[in-house]
Amino acid sequence: MSRRALYLACAAGIGFVALFAATRWSDTHTGAALAEPALTGERIARGAYLAKMGDCAACHSVPGKPPFSGGLRMETPIGALFTSNITPDRRYGIGNYTLADFDRALRYGVAAGHTLYPAMPYSAYSITRPEDVAALYAYFKQGVAAAAVPNRDSEIIFPLSMRWPLTVWRWLYAPTPRPFAAPPGMDRQLARGAYLVQGLGHCGDCHTARGVSLQVRALGPADGPAYLGGASVDGWHAPSLRNGGAATIGAWSEADIAQFLTGGANRHGSAFGSMSDVIVNSTAHLTDDDARAAARFLKSLPDTGGRAYRYDPAASLALRRGDADARGARLYLDNCAACHRPDGKGYERVFPPLAGNPVVATATAESLIRIVLAGAQTPRTAAAPAQFAMPAFAWRLSNQEVADVVTFIRTSWGNDASPVEVRAVGRLRETAGRNTPP
Repeated sequence: MSRRALYLACAAGIGFVALFAATRWSDTHTGAALAEPALTGERIARGAYLAKMGDCAACHSVPGKPPFSGGLRMETPIGALFTSNITPDRRYGIGNYTLADFDRALRYGVAAGHTLYPAMPYSAYSITRPEDVAALYAYFKQGVAAAAVPNRDSEIIFPLSMRWPLTVWRWLYAPTPRPFAAPPGMDRQLARGAYLVQGLGHCGDCHTARGVSLQVRALGPADGPAYLGGASVDGWHAPSLRNGGAATIGAWSEADIAQFLTGGANRHGSAFGSMSDVIVNSTAHLTDDDARAAARFLKSLPDTGGRAYRYDPAASLALRRGDADARGARLYLDNCAACHRPDGKGYERVFPPLAGNPVVATATAESLIRIVLAGAQTPRTAAAPAQFAMPAFAWRLSNQEVADVVTFIRTSWGNDASPVEVRAVGRLRETAGRNTPP
């Protein structure tokens, strides 16, 4: 080895050691000392509501195990990881956490001396106000039953399993935690909605696209139109929550949005996929005031792209005349029209409309294809106790037939989305279900 190469190797080694030491220092010194709060009944009850708002159960509770004892399998590009036990158990949970420890994990993304995987939405939670952090802490310390359930190790192989690179990720992409403060002049209801949606609601973690390093590209309106502009998540497409063209919720009123959040359906559509779990575990428990505040904030987000939807009766009139020559039209009549009607308007809060539905109009048809293949079920909530199901058609329709019927839906009644290719259906069939009859 030449002297120059030796110098470079030594410099690289020293640099690596310095970087590693810096990550260890950061992980052990992040956060602030906080005084322990009084664990009053009022504070615990407030924390219970905030835990629902933050949808903590969705990730930290799994069927067959005690609430919040963790164990949910989460697939990542580098392997599977499992959510942790956040009950007050002293051995496996957070029973030994101080308020400062809890705050460090929630808002800074650091626990047990290392940075958490960004599957924990600490970037969104970073704006949580101190009084709400204290209420959540009180709830998880006193309002949740301790469960001695061991945590599962991740299935990420070495060297990708090393945790110190996550600290570098946090330095690069996680915001400095600061309690939410409304911009000057923002009215109280809009400010409340901004706090809920951007913070504990962490809507952006699914509805905002991610960058090449899996970071959420925008954490709030100030970061540009990517915020809540729609994104692909686990084979589904979370639609845009902005207001503009047919692929957005521009046609939804504030009342429509509030109704959807608390009941899982409105006159424009129904929840599906993981959003059904969000409705049941989280937004269905919002107070009327908070649901309206969230709706008010979402309606404040403009989107200038795309054309506005306008109903076109041509497809409906053709079907009534017995003209089913359009691609997928006969398949639609045979399999879909009984529930969604030949005019594509469905039955409000029972079978969702396909005409003008933003999920139908998105650039990618992945959600619509998955629903056809695997079926769907409306969430059951206090606001919508009746539950309706759509059967899976993977066992009945070929890839070509699914592509044809989805193309018909995406190009009829004024919908103006692109046709669907057969290979797109084939890719999704592998994960959405093969040919098993219901």
